[in-house]
Amino acid sequence: MAHNQFELLRQRRFLPYFVTQSLGAFNDNVYRQAIIGLLFYLGIDLEQRSLYTNLAPALFILPYFLFSGLAGQVAEKLEKSKLVRITTMMEIGIMSIAGVGFLLQSLPVLLVALFLTGLQSTLFGPVKYSILPSVLKPEELTGGNGLVEMGTAMSILLGMIFGGMIFVIAGEHGPEAAAFAIVALAITGNLVSRAIPRVEASAPDLKINWNPFPESLKALRLTRRTPAVRNAVLGVSWFWFVGTVLTAQLPTYAELHLGGGSTLYLFCFVLFSVGTGVGSLLCEKLSRRTVEIGLVPLGAFGMTAFCVDLYFARPGLAVESGMGVSAFVNAAGSWRIMADLTLIGLFAGLFIVPLFALVQSRTPKEELSRVISGLNIQNAFFIVTASILSIALQRDQAEVLGIVIPLPGLGIPELFLALGIANALVAILIFSIVPEFFLRFIAWMYVTLFYRVRIEGVEEHVPDEGAALLVCNHVSYMDPVLISAAVPRPIRFVMYYKIFRVPGMNWVFRAYRAIPIAGAKEDPEVMEAAFEEIRAALDAGELVCIFPEGALTKDGEIAPFRGGVERILATHPVPVVPMALTGLWDSMWSKRDSRLGRLRVPRRLRAGVAVLATPAVPGEAATAASLEAKVREMRGSDR
Repeated sequence: MAHNQFELLRQRRFLPYFVTQSLGAFNDNVYRQAIIGLLFYLGIDLEQRSLYTNLAPALFILPYFLFSGLAGQVAEKLEKSKLVRITTMMEIGIMSIAGVGFLLQSLPVLLVALFLTGLQSTLFGPVKYSILPSVLKPEELTGGNGLVEMGTAMSILLGMIFGGMIFVIAGEHGPEAAAFAIVALAITGNLVSRAIPRVEASAPDLKINWNPFPESLKALRLTRRTPAVRNAVLGVSWFWFVGTVLTAQLPTYAELHLGGGSTLYLFCFVLFSVGTGVGSLLCEKLSRRTVEIGLVPLGAFGMTAFCVDLYFARPGLAVESGMGVSAFVNAAGSWRIMADLTLIGLFAGLFIVPLFALVQSRTPKEELSRVISGLNIQNAFFIVTASILSIALQRDQAEVLGIVIPLPGLGIPELFLALGIANALVAILIFSIVPEFFLRFIAWMYVTLFYRVRIEGVEEHVPDEGAALLVCNHVSYMDPVLISAAVPRPIRFVMYYKIFRVPGMNWVFRAYRAIPIAGAKEDPEVMEAAFEEIRAALDAGELVCIFPEGALTKDGEIAPFRGGVERILATHPVPVVPMALTGLWDSMWSKRDSRLGRLRVPRRLRAGVAVLATPAVPGEAATAASLEAKVREMRGSDR
């Protein structure tokens, strides 16, 4: 098992896939930049060059609208490594056509090949992300996605640089060099893909509907089945909207507002891409190897703050022109702009990686490829919308059917300011619809600031899928937060009904889908309803966590486990994972202090606490007494 994301790069289950997808992204951008290089090589005038450079992205993205529904079905039905090999074989054929286009210096042939490249990417997209949950454990999903996003960002950047340099270095042999490069890269990708291990089809019996349009609508509906996945998909698409608006302005921004040219534009893109890569890699460390959606609000707030600051860093036009990278770096105020671009990328990485991991972890495997295809359709729509809005907002007016429509006429810094404000509004919308994102952010912040959490046995012993019961000692009111931080899967916590009903907090517990329970003498109806909900959750294959002591410890010691756990297992003998919490008795949320005493700060900031787990016990053999003994043994004398 990999203990950090970089160890995945040494394992066959991940490395060939990672290299294949990175080579694909690299080759796509080499090809697109080489087309631009050919336009300059042929001496095509500015007007025609502008036409081609605007037509190219449209041709590349059109297949996402047309064929994503079909791509999702194919990715569900076929064995996934085979599908990857098929798409890389397609890439060889398409790049061969493109190579002919370069040799003939034929722009129509190159644009046809670009459309086919978009088709190949459409087919590869669903398998690119749906393969990860099949080869990675839940605790590896965040790290794996972080590597994929980092690899994609770096591949796009390096592909742009390499593709842009082909005609500069090769000179009059540029067309031949471009043709050789893209075909060689496609062949390399196919050879590497042959090392990807077999990954079984998620829905081999699926009957494919070859009409892509109803299937596209069906894929979009699948993305909306659950609020958390629906809003994660919305968040991913919004990431592409922000990225499109920002990166599309960088060439003009570098020239007009930074006083540089194409070299400085590329430097700005490097800063953004490197920031995105670093942010993506940080996710695993910050999330403690769980799918920590609490990072999403952090990413959103950071993107907003630094988009807004980018406006204030340079609101007007540059006072100089023709600056290279070195001159810009040494100019007054440049470090602030560089920091803004880098940090926008970094927080964008923190934003996007947990969202992809959430979609993968909470979507049934037999539907994931189709959900990814629906996500790709929505991404394409957001990218096109971002491009149109960026152009429209920078104009003073537009004429439609003879009617003149006034427009804002924003400058690029003002567009960045508007983007930051819009990002804040979209984030608030998402977090208000699904409070779980914001609540996990608050919990993540609290745990990160006040505790040093040690996790032992959780990855090995909490099952990756299927129903299970977690039983744990109950030390403080923060116990569910700490257990959630340690376990990568969502958990249904059983909690005392009077706490569940506390005014102002009830909505929090409902958002977490907690299960309220009462004693038989207090409220028999609430107790029976709780057991019914627990059984329903286990039937649905969920994790349920109970604290069999029935209340917080009053002296730091473990109280006898009650018989409720045996009642659950009598009808649902699922695996039971004994867990123990240590180091929390001295916290402000235990009953060591009076209510007034609990209002102060913790005794020990960054206190060391531990979440421990032992191998699961078969439900048929588990008793309250035996589980209590295991938890006591695990906890030892450390309270």
